[in-house]
Amino acid sequence: MSVSGRARRAAVAAVGAAPRPLKRVAFGRPVRHGDQVLHPDMQALLALLRLENPDPAATPISRQRRDLVRADRLLGGAQPIGAVTERQIAGPAGPLRLRFYTPRDLRGPSPALVWFHGGGFTLGDLDSHDAVCRYLAEQAMVRVVAVDYRLAPEHPFPAAVDDCLAAWIWVCENASGLALDPDRIAVGGDSAGGNLATVVAQEMVRSGGPVPRFQLLVYPVTDFTTITRSRREFGHGYFLTEDLMDEFSGAYLARGEDRSDPRISPIRGDLHDLPPAHVVTAAFDPLRDEGEAYAEALREAGVPVTAQREEGLIHGFATMVGFGTAAPAAVRRIAAELQRGLV
Repeated sequence: MSVSGRARRAAVAAVGAAPRPLKRVAFGRPVRHGDQVLHPDMQALLALLRLENPDPAATPISRQRRDLVRADRLLGGAQPIGAVTERQIAGPAGPLRLRFYTPRDLRGPSPALVWFHGGGFTLGDLDSHDAVCRYLAEQAMVRVVAVDYRLAPEHPFPAAVDDCLAAWIWVCENASGLALDPDRIAVGGDSAGGNLATVVAQEMVRSGGPVPRFQLLVYPVTDFTTITRSRREFGHGYFLTEDLMDEFSGAYLARGEDRSDPRISPIRGDLHDLPPAHVVTAAFDPLRDEGEAYAEALREAGVPVTAQREEGLIHGFATMVGFGTAAPAAVRRIAAELQRGLV
């Protein structure tokens, strides 16, 4: 790591470890929206991000991709894990890379989570979400399989869906050889990955393929057809912006696809007979309302659902497990629900 890289990591660590009152002094008065108060960890982080890059949407995608990986190293921390291995499988358009996380002290066939990373369908890879995969594996005592699906704009819809379906089916068909319990495999993801996770679940129910035991949907994208209240209220200044969302959707849906297609907007699909789900949202996230609307739609379809709204947090908190106290505590709660869902 370069001197500047070490200095940046040290600065972020110092801010994250600072006591709550000191964060308030250093980063100003509490940020309020109605009866909600932004957590001091998030307020400090947003201030740092604005200094680092005040206009992410104006940044080339190549740099955004590098920045997301760097953010994982800065905010994710050095999360311990028993073992990390990789392998390639045959994907729909070439090799597809998977990364396997095995917790310490885990022996024999175990429950598993197949994880699709976030990043607006245009950013992210196995490295950008390495910390959260390690953290979930250790906290929930499950093996995690992360999928390096193709990204837009180079590979627009439905490339990501096709890759995730292929990876899911391969993992299920090879579960025994991977030391996975074939009856206890969940599908999950954050943001765009949450979209892909529930799309996989819907497609498996529709096609008669291997249905996940459980869905873990962390601030998922569920509806490309509606501008929600939370998107209007939190689409500026809270990390995930309206401009970024427009950029991502334009790259992913570059061919003018019907946005009501359930593979794009899963809330428009047939939700009956889907597996139980845990839906996580953040109070200061523009995606909050569509995630909560999806949870309610699942309930109305008879699907067992638990919901977790994290007050004071912003979009992307799951990848911040090495920063402050609020994000890691929230992800521990997520891991507990995953563990319960795979009993």
